[in-house]
Amino acid sequence: MIDLQDFMVTLPVIEVALIALASLVAAAVWGEKAVRALGGVAIGAFLLALATMYCPVRFETFVDGTMPVLAFGSHFIDDGFARFAKTIILIASSLSVLLSWDYFEKEGHARAEYPVLILFVTLGMMLMVSASDLLSLYVGLELQSLSLYVLAAFNRDDSRSTEAGLKYFVLGSLSSGVLLYGASLIYGFAGATDFASLSALLRETSNPGVAIGMAFVGAGLVFKLAGVPFHMWAPDVYDGAPTPVTAFFATAPKLAALALLTRFVLSPMDGLSAQWHQAVMFVAVASMLWGAFAGLAQTRLKRLLAYSSIANVGYLLVGLLAGGEGGVQAILIYFAIYALNTLGIFALVLCLRREGRAVDSIDDLSGLSKTHPLAALAMAVLMFSIAGIPPLAGFFGKYVVFLAAVKTGFVPVAVIGVLSSVVAAFFYLRIVKVMYFDEPLLALDPLPGWGVRFVLGFSSVAMVALAVLPEPLIQGAVRAAESFSG
Repeated sequence: MIDLQDFMVTLPVIEVALIALASLVAAAVWGEKAVRALGGVAIGAFLLALATMYCPVRFETFVDGTMPVLAFGSHFIDDGFARFAKTIILIASSLSVLLSWDYFEKEGHARAEYPVLILFVTLGMMLMVSASDLLSLYVGLELQSLSLYVLAAFNRDDSRSTEAGLKYFVLGSLSSGVLLYGASLIYGFAGATDFASLSALLRETSNPGVAIGMAFVGAGLVFKLAGVPFHMWAPDVYDGAPTPVTAFFATAPKLAALALLTRFVLSPMDGLSAQWHQAVMFVAVASMLWGAFAGLAQTRLKRLLAYSSIANVGYLLVGLLAGGEGGVQAILIYFAIYALNTLGIFALVLCLRREGRAVDSIDDLSGLSKTHPLAALAMAVLMFSIAGIPPLAGFFGKYVVFLAAVKTGFVPVAVIGVLSSVVAAFFYLRIVKVMYFDEPLLALDPLPGWGVRFVLGFSSVAMVALAVLPEPLIQGAVRAAESFSG
């Protein structure tokens, strides 16, 4: 029997779950006729969950705004960190649905399953960031992953899309097996699966079996982040999947995996800090360098953004390496900026159509400033921001991450991060050069529907606004990071 406390603590998740199930039935009954309606329902579900999460009545009666609250035993946790991560996830999911509003109709793949799958992925992500037990961790991760496999191959008549889905399914299943094997080792040696018990055990005694199991779990989570050396799936999947799906891949699921990894290493693994620091340092440095240098050779926008995503995972892991409240604040600030920035860039990629066909070569942007000046201006702002050029928000995000690393003594890692940012700036600025200084090729089609234009404009304005007025984002991240003050 579910008591009222558990129900109210998990109410935003329950709302999304019920709406997802109802949408699944509606999709089966009405099919393609319900595509746009279900897209609106999905966005409504995400906004409803946001409103419920911050409802004053829920806060005052059932949820402590400063202290973590557990539900369903030790499986679900509600705290500032989870709420902040869910806020970004729900916003990113809503914008991703907007990006797909006209795309699948133009491509002839408008099917009602798409918004339903987005709902189930988002449900899995909400469970992931609130997981405080290995069992709920795995359930949330698999709910997210199984839906993402289908989304990657959504254009089933396109060989590149089906190849992307198959590759992601095979490699993702392997990583899930590794994670589950690690969880079984932890339970076998520790006799517990909840994070609090594991943290207490590792503070009192060193258990090699538990340490090995946690290494396997960490490896599985790094795969979901596409961090080096578990990045091999990202370029092909990003390039082959439908562009709105790629935009979704690059934002919300990454945050869910990062939030879960952050909670995992700072809670049950806090007694093994010497060991996980070395592993995280290697993944962070390798991701920053590989993403920056491999991106130099790319000519297709989506593959370039895949390597950009790998590099940005490295920057985020620098914040995790710093640890503590300062590191968590840096992670949340950086990811909020990165998510909006990336969605805006993918919105422009969706605008690139010639004679009704989608194109995504960097050369297709030639002379964009002359044919579509406002779109070129928005893209330039987004490129300068993600390159970390002041005074835009992307610079502020990198600054807080590297500052957190310097304050905790990881100066060499911060220096490598700055140098890799300089290298990566070349391919970001190359895009600006192509837009403003190259002669136009064949004319691109007019910009598509309002959803894509809204996301492009909203993201570019946000990069300027957050640079001018970052205080709300900073205060939100500070309150969220207090969850790890103990």
